[in-house]
Amino acid sequence: MAAAAVAEVPEVLQECGCKGIRTCLICERQRGGDPPWQLPPQNPDRFIYCPLTGWALGAEESDFECWAFPFPGVMLIEDFVTPEEEAELVRLMDRDPWKLSQSGRRKQDYGPKVNFRKRKLKAAGFRGLPGCSLELVQRMALYPGLEDFRPVEQCNLDYCPEWGSAIDPHLDDAWLWGERLVSLNLLSPTVLSMTYEAPGSLLLCPAPPGALEPLVDGLAAFSRSALCQDVEVAVALPRRSLLVLSGPARYQWQHAIHRRHITARRVCTTFRELSAEFRPGGRQQALGQELLRIALSFQGRPT
Repeated sequence: MAAAAVAEVPEVLQECGCKGIRTCLICERQRGGDPPWQLPPQNPDRFIYCPLTGWALGAEESDFECWAFPFPGVMLIEDFVTPEEEAELVRLMDRDPWKLSQSGRRKQDYGPKVNFRKRKLKAAGFRGLPGCSLELVQRMALYPGLEDFRPVEQCNLDYCPEWGSAIDPHLDDAWLWGERLVSLNLLSPTVLSMTYEAPGSLLLCPAPPGALEPLVDGLAAFSRSALCQDVEVAVALPRRSLLVLSGPARYQWQHAIHRRHITARRVCTTFRELSAEFRPGGRQQALGQELLRIALSFQGRPT
């Protein structure tokens, strides 16, 4: 990938793609009143994810400072691409049209047409992932835990602070998309905020200030709890880093990008693999094989 200059701020959106309760700065200005982005967040970042230990550590000056709990299912690979590769990737993306999306974002989809509510999809019109992703997919396979990762869909999202870009807390579909979600964070750092909307409590154990590992000596070390609904874990995403969500982080913890964490243009490229239903031995394995054949031809254009 050759080096290329990248515009720091894309063109101004002429209209927004918000629907329902979702809003961005553009439609909020049109509606008037006090936009929700001026209100304080309901869940401050009470815990910070530590990639060295895989634990969520209580944020400084929070109610949970010096407390921690294990947070499995997150893998972060820093400097997955070089600055030159980053610039070239975004240059190639900007050559293709971006579509308006909700909450002040733009998007490019490379995948089959899917109706998740009716659980139907069509391969017609799907031409595969873009050619610039071939080297990225090959590089992923060099890392433990991604050796067999074969993406069948790619979604590029464009965030900009001038648009009030954000994405609400959500869980990705589990009927079509499989165990691992893999995202490449480009152009600026941000924070992925994770919440667990479930009854019950999380068990915490002491974590001395400055320590990399919490003090754990069996279950007896867990001596405090926090309501799940009151916990938010902040996962810092450096520029050019690759994030992998699996297990509990994929299926139990909702993930979001808050507006306050978009401080410059950010482009996120997310790759998704097939679920067990579409893999060998699954009920729709034939369709899954066809989708993979198309996806990995790397001849795609945005749909």
